[in-house]
Amino acid sequence: MDRLMLLQLESAGCAVEALVNGLPVVALPAAGGRACLAVHEFIVAGRNRLGLRAGLPATGLAVSAQPRVAVGPTWARARLVLARAGQSAGDPAARVLGSVDWAVEEGQAYEAPVSRELELDLPVSFPRWRWLDAPPVPVNPVTQRQIVEFLQGLAVELGRGNPEPLLAAARLRFEEIALAYQSSAADAMQRFRAHLQGLFERKALKIVPPQAETTLLRPVADGRLIECLDPLGAPVLHTQNDDASIGNQSWPIRLAMVEGKIYVLR
Repeated sequence: MDRLMLLQLESAGCAVEALVNGLPVVALPAAGGRACLAVHEFIVAGRNRLGLRAGLPATGLAVSAQPRVAVGPTWARARLVLARAGQSAGDPAARVLGSVDWAVEEGQAYEAPVSRELELDLPVSFPRWRWLDAPPVPVNPVTQRQIVEFLQGLAVELGRGNPEPLLAAARLRFEEIALAYQSSAADAMQRFRAHLQGLFERKALKIVPPQAETTLLRPVADGRLIECLDPLGAPVLHTQNDDASIGNQSWPIRLAMVEGKIYVLR
């Protein structure tokens, strides 16, 4: 692609996350830092929302507002940037499409988490992503049970080195991301198969199936999608390998429910 739309997040002194159209896209811990990634699959033609949540607790999950005091420099900035391929978001020649900023002086008290949002019109030609038309998911005991059983099934099959149930549930996701970046969905799915098979052969797929009491279902995108997290705010589907040298993998799951069927759309 000639140009990429990038989301750049920078912060110091507080945990933050940046959102695009109500979907959490990237986060930084309390130590701060910088992150940048392409966000085509979250952008829609016309009106978009760029959001910033700062002063989050250690888990990174928003809770009711609590008083805090800034210790040292405390600030955050989320920018949507249009850059040429190979160009960084920090390049002076890159075009800043929108920026959301927040800061508090050292020693000053503030209510956290803090939310900021900017609306902006973007002249893009992306199709209407399917998650925009998904119905809001009611998080109640019935849907919670269905989602947890679905996640447990995925975890068991992934641990066996079988990617097909996840690929089937996430087919629309693969197709839309391929469309967003002008690539091949079939190639991406095959790479996922090969990657998972490699992990299985290296005995690097120790996955503990999530339980209801340790699974957090977080409504995002105005309730159209449910993000599935563990108690620390990380993706609920992840490996827990005993050998630290192997490393661990995680698979973010943002699902929709349509007529009782579950789809992984992001």
